[in-house]
Amino acid sequence: MDLDFSDNFIAKGKISIKELATKYKGDLDKEAGKKMLLDEKIKLRELQERLYADSGKSLLVVLQAMDAAGKDSLIEHVFGGVNPQGCEVHSFKTPSSKEYSHDFLWRHYLALPEKGKIGIFNRSHYESVLVCKVHPEYNLNEKVWDSVSDFDDKFWEERYESIRNFEKHLSENGTTVIKIFLHISKEEQKKRFLDRIDEQDKNWKFSMGDLPERALWDEYMKAYERAINETSKDHAPWFVIPGDDKWFARVAAIQIIIDALEGMKLKFPKLSEEDQKGLAEARKQLENE
Repeated sequence: MDLDFSDNFIAKGKISIKELATKYKGDLDKEAGKKMLLDEKIKLRELQERLYADSGKSLLVVLQAMDAAGKDSLIEHVFGGVNPQGCEVHSFKTPSSKEYSHDFLWRHYLALPEKGKIGIFNRSHYESVLVCKVHPEYNLNEKVWDSVSDFDDKFWEERYESIRNFEKHLSENGTTVIKIFLHISKEEQKKRFLDRIDEQDKNWKFSMGDLPERALWDEYMKAYERAINETSKDHAPWFVIPGDDKWFARVAAIQIIIDALEGMKLKFPKLSEEDQKGLAEARKQLENE
């Protein structure tokens, strides 16, 4: 039984969101999946330590999804075992007035992981071609355009091109980029919203603003499909993971992340002959105390 899901969900060529599964229907069961996740977390921690020691490369993990798809819990369960000194999470909300005073990529440049670290974008620069595609009037806050009518096909093509160039630049300068879309069904989102309403300790997670956005589900799916098709490249691939089963989404995501780290060919620094002599001398001094 093949339990390596790393290549199962990569977006190659033109994808159709409607044709992609939201639920895992393979041979792995939930209990086995949970155990697999624990084993993979050990491997991820070892690779993260190697990345930190190598200090010449970095990894950027972009997470996108509809509301209630499980991004926050995926981050908690997948990265919960890594050294927090080598991993940073950035959750991007509505841009501030200062951020609107710069180009749409500016705040994302500031949040990029430094060499030796893993960076996680919980939502990302893709919001500019997702929520801003569904609500084009939001782009007027950038104070560059005069009217919604300015946001024509040429405008969106240039946005996709800017994103492609941004990610290409990162990949050419030591940052591996992987992008994960947690693909849940509209029915599953409804179930999770109802859970948030019915369970008192989850009430805080529900926002009345979620319902108007849910009503635009089809528009969001079109925006995701276009964004993925325009920007999934070998150097910055998109992975569309079935998200209705949270346990499975976590297993698939951690395997994709581990594969990306293994592909970097990371190495622990090799000491020079002079440094090795210094270690030998240090050992003598300590033993003779």
